[in-house]
Amino acid sequence: MKYVNVAIDNNNDNTDRLYTYGCEFVDVKIGQKVFVPFNRGNKVKAAYVFEVTDQLENEIKGLKYVESVDQEISLNREIIETCVWMKQRYLCRYIEAISCFTPTGVKSKRGNKRNPHKNTVGEEMDILSLTDEQETVLARIFSTIGKGKQQIFLLHGVTSSGKTEVYMQTIAKAIALHKNAIMLVPEISLTKQIIERFIGRFGAENIAVLHSKLSLGERFDEWSRIREGNVKIVIGARSAVFAPLENIGVIILDEEHEATYKSDMSPKYDTVEVALKRGKFHKSILILGSATPSIVSSIRAEEKIYEKLSLKERYNKNQLPQVEVVDMREELKNGNTSILSRRLYQEMKEILDEDKQVILFLNRRGYSTFISCRECGYVMKCPECGISMTYHKEKGEVLCHYCGYKKELPKECPNCKGKYIKHFGTGTEKVEEYVREIFAEYPVARLDFDTIKHKGSLDKILNDFRNNKTKILVGTQIVAKGLDFHNVGLVGIIAADVALNIPDFKSAERAFQLITQAAGRTGRGDTEGKVVIQTYNPEHYAIIYGANQDYEGFYQMEKTIRYGLGYPPYVDIVQVIINNENDKEGFEVAGLIYARLMETLGSKNSYTIFKPHQAIINKHGNLFRYHIIIKAKRGSRKEYINELEKIKKDYTIGIDINPYSLM
Repeated sequence: MKYVNVAIDNNNDNTDRLYTYGCEFVDVKIGQKVFVPFNRGNKVKAAYVFEVTDQLENEIKGLKYVESVDQEISLNREIIETCVWMKQRYLCRYIEAISCFTPTGVKSKRGNKRNPHKNTVGEEMDILSLTDEQETVLARIFSTIGKGKQQIFLLHGVTSSGKTEVYMQTIAKAIALHKNAIMLVPEISLTKQIIERFIGRFGAENIAVLHSKLSLGERFDEWSRIREGNVKIVIGARSAVFAPLENIGVIILDEEHEATYKSDMSPKYDTVEVALKRGKFHKSILILGSATPSIVSSIRAEEKIYEKLSLKERYNKNQLPQVEVVDMREELKNGNTSILSRRLYQEMKEILDEDKQVILFLNRRGYSTFISCRECGYVMKCPECGISMTYHKEKGEVLCHYCGYKKELPKECPNCKGKYIKHFGTGTEKVEEYVREIFAEYPVARLDFDTIKHKGSLDKILNDFRNNKTKILVGTQIVAKGLDFHNVGLVGIIAADVALNIPDFKSAERAFQLITQAAGRTGRGDTEGKVVIQTYNPEHYAIIYGANQDYEGFYQMEKTIRYGLGYPPYVDIVQVIINNENDKEGFEVAGLIYARLMETLGSKNSYTIFKPHQAIINKHGNLFRYHIIIKAKRGSRKEYINELEKIKKDYTIGIDINPYSLM
């Protein structure tokens, strides 16, 4: 007879603890999925084993017993330890952490294996000679891999410097040492390109893919291949960090600075932190790669928490692109009210005449960015979450990009019944329409979340551009992330100010990163590329440093500002979110929680606690949203987490530690 402590698959705060059962399956192990009678009705529920003992310290009256063990799904001790850590770190439930590691979907009844990359053709890539910088970087990585000690590297490599080759050779080294690897990318859209390269190098049989766009059946089968030890490399977006891989030798996060590595749903985990936790158990190395490392990562490298490695030159020895900043205020003064500045139009014409391609980048999808009445000033907002709605001309509707609420464009103002309700601002749909009109002889395509909703549409858009069928590609931030096209001669950044106008302390960092990453899509072939940045704020330091491709200058400026104003990583920022169906009641509850925080933490020098306010997105569904922001000095995390755990028992709250955005 064994006794097991299990977490019940029941997503409820009241049952978020370990329950003890007797178990007559004597070979039961930590991490196994079992089925147990639960609650007064003894309804059979799935559960996961966290502890196994041979005897009980105290007799349990009415002890219940495990009814069966799932033979297909089981986790290991390392994963269970990580789940316990996640519960403590992110204040999530046991089952929320477990769900990150377990598959959705079920085994095929017909026994068919569903392979998401069965039709993917590997990209044949000759292993070119390495640059001196690549050899230096790899020599340092190779000296640590497999040595039984965790090592964290920040790989700062300019765009097109050969970071991917460093990743692949590192993984090859890990495999040669009989270890496995996880390769993470920030966007699902980038997985195809990297999968093709990895299949070409390592073979499809050695690779599994995990991301949310797979069917439930594909996800289950890929999870099973990994768990059974049939693959050596797992590729995917952030959820792939939870792959049930054994003997991990290296975990790589490409474009480590991206916001998509931070989960916005419970558990609100940071992928880097989870990778560090898993890597510590396996004594593996972690590589964080980026042309524009996050400010937090660079400070950690400065503090010797990470070891910084650099690739300062492009692989093809080309210079970084020529960058020109256009002041759109001057364009307006000179009578140009169009989307494109005269300079960008002229550069596009010249590049297209040379049979090269153009990317136009605008991080705002839709046709226009808001709908307003010119009579009364009414701005159309989403009734579900209270943020401005965007007009989409193609479908004749207005859409909320946060929650997906949509409706037809009204013919009159809902507020004053006036006829002068109109859409304002510019989105990618409008840019595409305008460019098609003035460059009618050249094929144009648009790449944003509206054009890639259907399966296969993303691949078609990218393949057409890669094969030179499309000459002008208009897109959102998807086009700025890691795509490698050798015939792009020009990148035009339509409105560099978009990221700057977000009310968040990271807005300058986002703007700098997007400018640098977008500029990096050009000049990747045999000739130097060009970039034109359009802005109404050319004096902003993020624009200046971005235009000069000067990461070090931007880093020193932003680091100084963060330190002076008390922002991460010099402090932790904690967002406590209160949702309530009643607006007034929500505010009152937020006030009670604030008073409690002030009583327990407010008098201590380690904390600054701001009064509750409506969240920027102040409504979600039928719930009104308030939040309390806490600034906590480094070293105080254990104390404030303990306090928030107590509050969580009395109130239903959401907690996000160091959120990427305070929206």
